[in-house]
Amino acid sequence: MTATDTYLLLRAFCDELSRCGMEHACTSPGSRCTPIVLSLARNPGIRAWSHVDERCAGFFALGAAKASGRPVAVTCTSGTAAANLAPAVIEAHWARVPLIVLTADRPPELRDVGAGQAIDQLKLYGDATKWFFEVGVHDASPERLRWIRSLACRAYWTALDGPAGPVHLNFPLREPLVLDEPLAEDQSGRGGGAPWVQFDRPTPAPRFGGPHPFERAVIIAGGGDPDPQSAVALTEFAAGAQIPLIADPLSGARRGDAAIAHYDLLLRDPGFAAEHRPRFVFRFGDLPTSKPLRAWLASLAGVAQIAIGPEPLWQDPDGVVGMQVVTSARALVESVSGAEVVADQSGWLDTWRTADAAAATAITEALGEELSEPLVARKLGEWLPPQSKLFVASSMPIRDAESFIGAREDGPSALSNRGDNGIDGTVSSAFGVAATSEDPVVLLTGDVALAYDIGGLIAARRLELKLTIVLLNNDGGGIFHFLPVAGERDAFEEHVATPHGLDFAKAAELYGFDHERPEGLAQLRAAVDRALAATTSTIVEVRTDREQNLALHRRVQEAVLDALSDPA
Repeated sequence: MTATDTYLLLRAFCDELSRCGMEHACTSPGSRCTPIVLSLARNPGIRAWSHVDERCAGFFALGAAKASGRPVAVTCTSGTAAANLAPAVIEAHWARVPLIVLTADRPPELRDVGAGQAIDQLKLYGDATKWFFEVGVHDASPERLRWIRSLACRAYWTALDGPAGPVHLNFPLREPLVLDEPLAEDQSGRGGGAPWVQFDRPTPAPRFGGPHPFERAVIIAGGGDPDPQSAVALTEFAAGAQIPLIADPLSGARRGDAAIAHYDLLLRDPGFAAEHRPRFVFRFGDLPTSKPLRAWLASLAGVAQIAIGPEPLWQDPDGVVGMQVVTSARALVESVSGAEVVADQSGWLDTWRTADAAAATAITEALGEELSEPLVARKLGEWLPPQSKLFVASSMPIRDAESFIGAREDGPSALSNRGDNGIDGTVSSAFGVAATSEDPVVLLTGDVALAYDIGGLIAARRLELKLTIVLLNNDGGGIFHFLPVAGERDAFEEHVATPHGLDFAKAAELYGFDHERPEGLAQLRAAVDRALAATTSTIVEVRTDREQNLALHRRVQEAVLDALSDPA
C-alpha cells in the first residue's frame, strides 16, 4: 500500500461522509493524522475547523452536532491525543449526540514495541461508542473504494440513527504520510452526488382508538428531541387539550397557554405537590434537572407514567415508568389530535397556571433589581432575540435557567451539555453551536466552567467565530454551598469551593475578547445589547457572592411558598 492508496481511500471516505450530509469536521495538529486532516480539509463539502488541542476539538464537534442535528467528525493523531477526546465522546454517548471520531494510529508493527505516541487505541472509549471499527490498510482497488464508501455510510448512519451517539473508527497509517504528486480525479462515487448507501427507517405513527386518558394528566417536556417541531407540536396540543405542560427550557416548549415554567419552586411546597397529584404523566425527552420534579415523579408510583421518544428512553431511576412508546412527539400528537377528551381539563390546568403566575410574581419581587445569578438567568430569558441560542453551562447556571426563566412565545432556544452533566468543554461546545448557526449565540456560564475550558476561547480569533459570554463570577464553586459538604468548614473553602482569584479581564485581552463588568441591571442590559451588536466576541462579567447567592435562593423559595399559601 502506498501513500497514494491511503489518500485515494481517505478522499473517497470523506467524500462519502459529505454525500450523506456531513457539513462540519474538527481537526487538531499531529503527524500521524496528516492524511485524514488533509482529506477532510480538502473536501469542498465539509467545513474543517482547526483546533490547537483535542479536548477543545471534541467539545466543539459536540456542540456543532448538537445544534445541527447532524453527525460531525473529529480527528486527531495517535497516543494521548486520542485519549483527550474521551470526555466529549462520553458526553455524546449520554446526550445522544452523533459524533464520528476518526483517530489516527500507528500500524500494528509499531504497537507495543516502544514506538512513540503508540498506545492501545482499540475500543479506547469502551461502551461509550455505538460502534468501533479498525480500518484496515488496503490498496485502492475498485473493490476497496466501494468498501470504504460503504464504510463511511455505515459510520454516518450508525452515528445518527437509533439512538444517535458517537462511533469510533481507528486508522492505522504507515509512512509516508504525504503525497509526492496530486491525486487523479475521483470517479468512484455514485452519479448525481448520491451517497453509496441510502438509509431510510420509516416510523409508523401510533394508532389509538376511543377516548384518551387525558383527565388530570400532565406532560413533562425535557430536552434531547432531535426534531425541532416536537416542541411546537407539544405546546399546541397541551394548550388545546388543557394539559399542564411542565417544560424544561432545553425542550423549547416553555411557551404557549399551557406552559408551566416555575415547577421547580412550586413542587418544593409539599401541599401543592400532594394536591396536584395527576392520574397520568406523559414524559417526553430527557428528565429535567430539577430535583423537586424528579422527587415528585418518584412519589407517583401508583400513577400511569408513559415515556415517549423516537428511541426507548431508559431515564427512570426510580422505576415508576410503566410504558415506553417509541415514536416522535410530533407523530404521537398528530395521532391523538382531535380525540375525545375524558373530561373538561380547564379547571385542572387553571390551578397550575394560577400557581405559576403567583410564583412568577413572588420571584420578581424577591429578586428585585440588584444583580444576582438568578436575576441574570431570568433576564436573559426575557431579553435575548427570538432567533438567538442560549448555551447554558452545567452546575448552577442550568439550575437557575430551569427555575427562573419564564415562559415566552418567542424565547431563545436553549442548549446544554446535560448528557453526563459535567462542566467539561463548555466554551468549546458553545463555539461549536456558533459554527453551525448564523443566529447570535450567548453562553451563560460560571467562573469555574470558564476556567476549566479557558483554552476554548482561542476559537474566537483563530476561527473567526463570535460568541457572547455572560459570566457569573463568584470566585469558586457556588453550587457546593447548597450541599451538606458546605458544613465541613475546615476543608470546604480550599478543597470544595476552590476560589481561584482569576482576573477574567486579562483572559479576555489575551484571547481577543471585549470585556465589560456591569454594576446594575440597566448596565447589564446595555452590555448584553452591545455584545450582541458587536462584530467581535465579548465577556460580560457579573460579580456575585457565593454566600449571598445561597441566601437569595432561600428567600425566593420562601417567597414562593408564602405566595402559594396565601389564598388571596
